Amino acid sequence: MALGGHAYARMTEDVEVLVSAEGLARFEERLVGRGYAPAHPGATRIFRDAETGVRVEFLVAGEFPGDGRPKPVAFPDPERVASIVEEGVRFVALEPLLELKLASGISAPHRLRDLADVQDLIRTRALAAELAQRLDPSVRDRYLELWRAVRDAPPEPR
Repeated sequence: MALGGHAYARMTEDVEVLVSAEGLARFEERLVGRGYAPAHPGATRIFRDAETGVRVEFLVAGEFPGDGRPKPVAFPDPERVASIVEEGVRFVALEPLLELKLASGISAPHRLRDLADVQDLIRTRALAAELAQRLDPSVRDRYLELWRAVRDAPPEPR
C-alpha cells in the first residue's frame, strides 16, 4: 500500500502493517479468532483474514528488516515515523520506506524484490541521486547503485 501511495502500483498478495509490540498484542487479543487466524501453526506475526484469505504480516517496531539481525535500520515506531495519509490510509513516508526496503534487500537474499521496488520507485518517481544524503548511511551506496542502474538503462520499448 505504501508503494501505491508513492505512485508505484504493484500487485501484492499480502498487507504489511507496522505496529508497536503493544499494538500487535492488542490485535491478537481483540481479533485473532474473530476474523483473523495465524497463517500457519506457530505463526506469531503473520495472519490471514478469515473472510478474504488475505495475508496480513505485522512488522514490529524495533525489530529489523530482511534477515532480522541487528542493523542500523530498524522498523520505526508507527507513532513517530514520518508518514502520509491518503484516503484515510496512513503509510510510511518515502525516505523511511526506501531505508526499510534497502536494508531488507541488502541483508536477505530472499528479499531481492525489495531492491527491485526501490529501483522501480526511482524510475517511477524520477528520484534524484541527492536523495541518498537523506537516507541512513548504511543504505546510501546501494541506493546510488540502483539509481545509476536506472539512469544507465536503455529506454524500455513501448
